[in-house]
Amino acid sequence: MTDAVHRQHYNVTFALLAMAAVAYALLQSLVAPALLTIQHDLDTTTTGAAWILTAYLLSASVITPIAGRLGDMFGKKRALVTVLVILALGTALAGLATSIGVMIVARVIQGAGGAVFPLAFAIIRDEFPIERVPHGIALISAIMGIGGGLGIVLAGPIVEHLSYHWLFWFPLIAVVVAMLGTLFFVPESPIKTPGRVDTVGAVLLAGWLVALLVPVSEGPSWGWTAPRTIGLLATSGALLVVWVRFEWRTRMPLVDMRMMRLPPVWKTNLAAFVFGYGMFASFVLVPQFVELPTSTGFGFGASVTEAGLFMLPATVGMLAAGPISGRLSSTVGSKVPLLVGAAVSCFAFVILAFAHTHGWQIYFAMLVMGVGIGFAFASMANLIVESVDVTQTGVATGMNTIVRSIGGAIGSQLSAGIVTATVASTGLPSERGFTIAFASCAVALAVAFVVALRIPAPVRVAAREEMAQAA
Repeated sequence: MTDAVHRQHYNVTFALLAMAAVAYALLQSLVAPALLTIQHDLDTTTTGAAWILTAYLLSASVITPIAGRLGDMFGKKRALVTVLVILALGTALAGLATSIGVMIVARVIQGAGGAVFPLAFAIIRDEFPIERVPHGIALISAIMGIGGGLGIVLAGPIVEHLSYHWLFWFPLIAVVVAMLGTLFFVPESPIKTPGRVDTVGAVLLAGWLVALLVPVSEGPSWGWTAPRTIGLLATSGALLVVWVRFEWRTRMPLVDMRMMRLPPVWKTNLAAFVFGYGMFASFVLVPQFVELPTSTGFGFGASVTEAGLFMLPATVGMLAAGPISGRLSSTVGSKVPLLVGAAVSCFAFVILAFAHTHGWQIYFAMLVMGVGIGFAFASMANLIVESVDVTQTGVATGMNTIVRSIGGAIGSQLSAGIVTATVASTGLPSERGFTIAFASCAVALAVAFVVALRIPAPVRVAAREEMAQAA
């Protein structure tokens, strides 16, 4: 009877974590396809509308590792409920927004939701039976990609039949349910790391992330060689060095540099950076490619809704690959599904680069892409969890999430830059530009495969926890 109650408990916990993860992933991806509509309805400029995405990225990048560390210190449930409350407030404000200023403030508040994933991973590690940890983490990781793909698919119909406000009202329902469910049904973890909040480390982390991501996001409009672009990038590099040195020397760091130096951790983070590059580049390139008019000789003249349907196979692929990746992590280790994911994703970009004449080729490539991303994302989270101490799960997975986001920001801008640099005489992007952009992503994922080969096998979760229990 006790075992049945326990199993029911962790399944309920997983359902609530999954709901929170889906809500955040939808909020991350629903806005981008509807950005022109929001820009028109809020009567703002292209630059102002771009800050709807930039503000969200900056906020999530800064808050995610900090919230993950606070969860390790004061309790994962407490931190997750707090994050979901903040996310609900930001989402409600965005749904009510009628001016660009209010919308940007709402998106900054929503960025707190970035901590949902590292906190979910930490709760799974603490609360699930040892043998179920890899599977649970793999499914939550897959949900991140699935929610992102669904957002792109659903944005068009929601805007066309309702209004952009509903891009926020629908996810808000899931956020509130997940928040209340977590508050009443998820137990607090007994595993905590006593200590003080590293305020200086948090400020330095925020400084170098903002100084990096603002010019990366605004580079196309400012100019990549503009003084403020170069100045901010240089400032980011300097602050990064100061932050690393400070965290290395402080007694209770926000992010333990000794942990970050572990070969399985830094090599997995490097792979995450490259995968972020490829995944987010595909979310930018493929809709743009299929929406181009048929008069270009290669576009499909798709509407926003039809472009979203081209992305649907990727969501199906992630849904199928996530559970399989979890099983592989439990049996042969998490490195194998990462290698499979890198190889499969690379193959998908090769298809997009050299076979994109017919619609079925795009659908097939995106299905393959989804399978690759599903394998890789799930395995990377498991590799990090298996490599770090149980008291560092939140901050370690938070940093992995941020590294992937940085890769995604850079990949999106570089890919868009390649396409823009090869504009045809008609003023529209050329097929050659897309081919080069797709090929560059294939090369990046080939690098990810090489990096994954060099990741040493970490101590397995079961073995680590059994040894800890024995001790």
